[in-house]
Amino acid sequence: MFNCKDSIDFLLEYLDGTLPETEARQLHEHLTGCFPCIDFLRTYRATPKLCKRALAKAMPEELAQKLKGFLRAKLEKK
Repeated sequence: MFNCKDSIDFLLEYLDGTLPETEARQLHEHLTGCFPCIDFLRTYRATPKLCKRALAKAMPEELAQKLKGFLRAKLEKK
């Protein structure tokens, strides 16, 4: 029987379809009755779409220059 930690550990394999059938069935059973895991699954599935939308927007030039300066300064300290 899967618990919440197991669900998180095996979620990627489950979504990829590479989790063995027995474990996939157990995880599916857990996901149908555990509301925190259902919420986590929704968020997990939405993340790639959100990232694509965020990356599609151009960063303002002033912010980009500040970020580059900050990162250069951090690298020079090492």
